[in-house]
Amino acid sequence: MTAKKPNFPLNAWYAAAYDVEVKAALLARTVCNQKLVMFRKADSTVAVLEDACWHRLLPLSMGRLEGDEVVCGYHGLVYNAQGRCTHMPSQETLNPSACVRSYPVVEKHRFVWVWPGDPAKADPALVPDLHWNDDPAWAGDGKLITVKCDYRLVVDNLMDLTHETFVHGSSIGQRAVAEAPFVATHGDRTATVTRWMENIDAPPFWGGQLFDARGYRGNVDRWQIIKFEAPCTVSIDVGVAEAGTGAVPPGGNQGDVKQSNRSKGVNGFVLNTVTPETDGTCHYFWAFARNYSLGDQRLTHQLREGVASIFREDELILEAQQKAMDEHPDHQFYNLNIDAGSMWARRLIDGLVAREAPAHTVVPIRQVG
Repeated sequence: MTAKKPNFPLNAWYAAAYDVEVKAALLARTVCNQKLVMFRKADSTVAVLEDACWHRLLPLSMGRLEGDEVVCGYHGLVYNAQGRCTHMPSQETLNPSACVRSYPVVEKHRFVWVWPGDPAKADPALVPDLHWNDDPAWAGDGKLITVKCDYRLVVDNLMDLTHETFVHGSSIGQRAVAEAPFVATHGDRTATVTRWMENIDAPPFWGGQLFDARGYRGNVDRWQIIKFEAPCTVSIDVGVAEAGTGAVPPGGNQGDVKQSNRSKGVNGFVLNTVTPETDGTCHYFWAFARNYSLGDQRLTHQLREGVASIFREDELILEAQQKAMDEHPDHQFYNLNIDAGSMWARRLIDGLVAREAPAHTVVPIRQVG
């Protein structure tokens, strides 16, 4: 039987948890079909091990943490933070093969990142840029959703925000999003979709934010700049400003974002990183960061819960879509212009997966006679 082709690369950093989730206790989580157990050591750094005892494969997460070592809950084998067994019951000599896999781990931008592939390739410089999540010039918070769908469907959803018009009409959606022109560009590991909307009505969510922060009611200029970083991180630069005050750079969609004057507006970043759990489920980590009313903790909580409600609408759509796809495995999909960003993201993901595929040896055919 031919092994199923993976739909995600392994040589990449994936968010395995929010930093606050990992304490001096055992936390189990599945990443890219690999079962992991995480814990925070006495020096506050995080260790990540394979969640299966070398002896009888009981999940180590069913055991207990003693100092910086994990004690198996079945027969009491003890493992250090590097995965090496340091104690076996009723014997002094340790089997030298007694160890479990340990994973490269980096803590950055409020996430614990794990590298499930070749540890020799785990370069911390490749951790996706979500710096707004812990930048003092920005304030915000987020949550984790575990969604019953292929992680690429979440990426598709984020790369095409025209769905806001129809899925999120009571909060951030409006007809202008679906009708506005956009530009899609790409690089070696990134894809970007830029959309500016000039002199439009403010959608309910952004209209309320602009009035509370700036005291302004009226038409606005709105922007959505979506940046995908392979294999599954999407940061979205969003906001509105008083119409005609320079938020739209010269040249609009083709202009330089650095020339945008947003001083008469409110700016947020929707931060998303999606981690495959299994072939059909994923961990969706998201946060919303803002650069206004930084000291208002009540607003931080209010926005987190409000955005959670919006993403709950996405979750229902994505899970229904996955169910329909499972029921129609041979259905042929067709792309629209609005799918340009997600198409580039898919190509970048496919490229990473293809580079990890085992090379096929070609055996030359010998001529007879």
